[in-house]
Amino acid sequence: MAEDYYVILGVARNASETEIKRSFRKLAMKYHPDRNQGDPEAEEKFKQVKEAYDVLSDPQKRAAYDQCGHAGVHGAAGGGGGFSADAFSDIFGEVFEDLFGMGGGRGRGQRTRSRRGTDLRYNLELTLEEAVAGTEVEVRVPTLVACESCGGSGVRPGSSPVTCSLCHGQGVVRMQQGFFSVQQTCPNCQGSGREIRDPCPKCQGRGRVQKTKTLSVSIPPGVDSGDRIRLAGEGEAGEHGGPAGDLYVQIHVKEHPIFTREGAHLHCEVPISFTTAALGGELEVPTLVGKVMLKIPPETQTGALFRLKGKGVKPVRGGAVGDLICRVRVETPVKLNKEQVELLRQLDKSLQGGGSHHRPQEHGWLDGVKQFFEKLTSKEH
Repeated sequence: MAEDYYVILGVARNASETEIKRSFRKLAMKYHPDRNQGDPEAEEKFKQVKEAYDVLSDPQKRAAYDQCGHAGVHGAAGGGGGFSADAFSDIFGEVFEDLFGMGGGRGRGQRTRSRRGTDLRYNLELTLEEAVAGTEVEVRVPTLVACESCGGSGVRPGSSPVTCSLCHGQGVVRMQQGFFSVQQTCPNCQGSGREIRDPCPKCQGRGRVQKTKTLSVSIPPGVDSGDRIRLAGEGEAGEHGGPAGDLYVQIHVKEHPIFTREGAHLHCEVPISFTTAALGGELEVPTLVGKVMLKIPPETQTGALFRLKGKGVKPVRGGAVGDLICRVRVETPVKLNKEQVELLRQLDKSLQGGGSHHRPQEHGWLDGVKQFFEKLTSKEH
């Protein structure tokens, strides 16, 4: 008794066409004679798989088979005798397309789609002030644009493309090797199905020409290095009438002589005199929008941080305005004259009289050094 076609393909009786086709592909590749040369069992299994698929892939044959079994198809599947390489060309073409990504031109009369133009990138340098405040800049971008003479068709004005002589308008060509059929884009027309016999003299049939475009780019306030601005449709023109690509303006903010940026905050280092650090005072510090007065309390040490609220950057993606953080650096006086040297010596003598009261950090550090060496000496003994 002949084996059930559903059992041969390993599918349920209510399997969909997609499930039947998927199972056939898998089994056909497994038992194909080219993979199992000299194996009569594999060849016989291959014939059974082909016979089952011929019936179950045809809605009318499948209905007759479901109702009357093998008798209902009257040997329409070939009765298990022989098989044709041509009958397998379509299905194995699909298998190879799935395996090697060669699909896209499947089907009679189908044309390869027009191709989108390439995206472009433009590196734009800005000053910190421009990045924070926003600005308008002009950029010159070399790109490919649609040929004005032929409107991007690549054909001399007044003439038209003709049907491709190699693929006969299909856009794809098929190479047959034994049981296998491999389909690929037509190399003559690049998949368009049409070829240009009378090319446009301006673009030599390419449909695009090189041109440098001048564009005005609006830079929003708060951008930073690494941000990108997308200008839709300002990239290279598409092929065969396809849409243009995009232009991405890549932002790079130049180093600033005073400020460094960290997110929404600005940082700067502020040198102050020895006397201002000791006695306190006020000094003028710059911001990106003007000058402000910074109050320095008495006995300020190097490294002290002072925060000026709202004097930083408003981020481009929203959020609160950052702060300006000033780091104080006490500057040691240089190039002293004799009188100044003598005054400092008198001051130092006076400070030493107060012990650790006037220089707690120095004395604390010295005490720590002394304890370290005491421990080191005790370990050696």
